[in-house]
Amino acid sequence: MSATSTTPPPALHPYLSARHALLWAEADTFADEQVTPRIARMEAAPDRVECKLAELMGARGWFGVLVPAALGGLDAGHVARTVLVHRIACASASVAATLQATLIPVGAVLNFATDEQRQRWLPGVAEGSRLLSIAVTEPEAGGHIGGIETTATHTGNGWVLTGSKAHVGNSHLAAAHLVVARTAAVGTSTSTALTAFMVESDRPGLTLGDQRSGLGLHGFSAGRLELDQVRIPHDNVLGDVGQGLAVAQSSSILYGRPNLAAVSLGIHEAVVAATTERLKTRTRYGSTLAELPVLRDRVGGMESRLRAARILAYQAVHLLDEGVPCDAELINSKYLGHQLAVQTAQDAMELHGAHALDRGYLLQRLWRDIQHTYPPAGTGEVQRIRLADVAFDEARIQWSERLAPEAARAQPDPTTV
Repeated sequence: MSATSTTPPPALHPYLSARHALLWAEADTFADEQVTPRIARMEAAPDRVECKLAELMGARGWFGVLVPAALGGLDAGHVARTVLVHRIACASASVAATLQATLIPVGAVLNFATDEQRQRWLPGVAEGSRLLSIAVTEPEAGGHIGGIETTATHTGNGWVLTGSKAHVGNSHLAAAHLVVARTAAVGTSTSTALTAFMVESDRPGLTLGDQRSGLGLHGFSAGRLELDQVRIPHDNVLGDVGQGLAVAQSSSILYGRPNLAAVSLGIHEAVVAATTERLKTRTRYGSTLAELPVLRDRVGGMESRLRAARILAYQAVHLLDEGVPCDAELINSKYLGHQLAVQTAQDAMELHGAHALDRGYLLQRLWRDIQHTYPPAGTGEVQRIRLADVAFDEARIQWSERLAPEAARAQPDPTTV
């Protein structure tokens, strides 16, 4: 699917500035010229990490879309990062996943690092030479943060980390990993038992598992980290000791969930475009399939879901840019964005018939890729429980409110690029 250069739909105008529209067009052009020509190669070699496109996105400063200008970043805000991830995902969810995976630890550094740490970690991200990953999930504990078994032991010279992390986005591309580890005894409240650390990828004792392809997202690196007595200095602690849960949860809500909503949205849009194009060109019964009312009914449902998912994704990050408490909207954009896209993808598979099952067919790739936006940053069950907390007025923390001074961005000057 080619993300042919487009202008944003009118329904998004309340959320987009002139600068956002320029980023939209830039991302579409990049997708057409750089991403689409590489997709066949990525699909043919799913165990290979796609490095060149990460390098090209880095050269454009996109990994620094949230980084302050004083540190070399674009300082463009949350709507801007959604524009970039969404438009790239229209062509390749794998490449969009590479972009969004570094933006999550970048958010954690922005919100919890000292000024000195920001100066240390963020300029390299902004120039594209130093990608980051976030390593929370573990082989046994999964996404259950309270079950983290990786330990960090305090020593006179710093900390020693031992354990395993799994499903680490950008694991083979990152120069450093944000690792959440246990720093208190089992039985201690999770709210104070964990700490976040920045661990450089070349630290002795840190090893990477081999790149292994998943069901979809071929070319994206989401591997395993093994930490065997990895020593790091005191100034690699991100935030306060015992604040690891806050780092992980806030990063998931403010960055992980809206990022995945944007990836789902790009896939969703590509599915609808591929389906309408096929129905318009496939002849049957003296006309095209697009003329059959029973099929138009199905496509109407697909279009309805796409429009709803688009508004959910952009409204949520617009509120975040405005500094408005919006945790529930961010959660919902991920939950419903994925759910709606999956339903549309299934409808599309059925509308394409047996042709959709052919190896290498576009729709098959899109169907496989959308499965990957369900587990990260909390499954659907987790999202619904968090939304139930809101319904019962039991949500104890609004990260979008607590971190508003850091999360909110000044509105871009529409006269500037």
